[in-house]
Amino acid sequence: MPLDRSIRFLSALGGASTSRVLNLSRIAADNADNPDHARRPLFLSPVINRGFLVKHRVRSDEAYLFNAPRTVATKLILPFDHGDLRAGGRSLFVDQRGFEEALCSTGNYKPRALDRDLGVIRLVAAVPSLDPFLLREHLRNNGIDVAPCYFTISPGDQERMHDFVSREVSQLIELAGGNGEHDIGRMVSALLSTEITDRLAPLRATLDLTGEDFREGVFSWRGFLYYKWSMQRFWPDVLDVLREISCLQPFGAVDADQTAFLTRTRHDIIRMVRESGGHVTRALSVYDSSFADLVAHQSPRTFRDFLLSAPFMFL
Repeated sequence: MPLDRSIRFLSALGGASTSRVLNLSRIAADNADNPDHARRPLFLSPVINRGFLVKHRVRSDEAYLFNAPRTVATKLILPFDHGDLRAGGRSLFVDQRGFEEALCSTGNYKPRALDRDLGVIRLVAAVPSLDPFLLREHLRNNGIDVAPCYFTISPGDQERMHDFVSREVSQLIELAGGNGEHDIGRMVSALLSTEITDRLAPLRATLDLTGEDFREGVFSWRGFLYYKWSMQRFWPDVLDVLREISCLQPFGAVDADQTAFLTRTRHDIIRMVRESGGHVTRALSVYDSSFADLVAHQSPRTFRDFLLSAPFMFL
């Protein structure tokens, strides 16, 4: 395992989990007294279960580590000192040459535990993003049941989402008996958190859900709010990039075949991005329609049924 020299990178990630980074070190620290974290860990090895998983763009000087070319790999970083991330750490890529042996040695594994964690880390490597909703559903579809604390929205994203979610759910909170900005703020904070508290009791009554169904429903709702907020935030930038792509011109002499290839490629990229955007918009419109029906008719059945069937859409 090479020394990971991204020391500033590690210290900057001390409080972060994002769609590109899964900060198991912070999750372990925040859940030191949570028995569910110990009972249902993501990785059985305590060493691996306190590292960082990062979606990493493979550099030219890292290509030799793999048997076949790749542009993106999943990187495991293990800090030397969890109390001082400036000390750096050691790292390895999932499925680099000698990966299984390096993981076994580093994680101090027994054979059966190694097989299980190898399967999990390869499932994590298989998804293009580490966002909590995609990751949780992918693991669950493959029979991996881990504690909910691994699938939280980062505190930074929660803060940035707060005003957006307040606008989204204010009408429903009023239907549920909430009154004023204070009640809306408390409910939104509870909705974005992974903990199901008494603050969500009015929503539980409105949706007519209990127990595990209510937890699943809130998880789905949180996921659609996260994706809708994300789409609203970054789609204008995507359109700017597409406009720039349409205007790109190569330097130097270009023959007729190259000109035709570049024109065709530009059109293909723009078409595929727009088609993908349309697909996401249609998925979000299913949520919008069921939620609007709940607010307009004050009948929870349609929205409740949607929430319980929604997680497969994250994939």
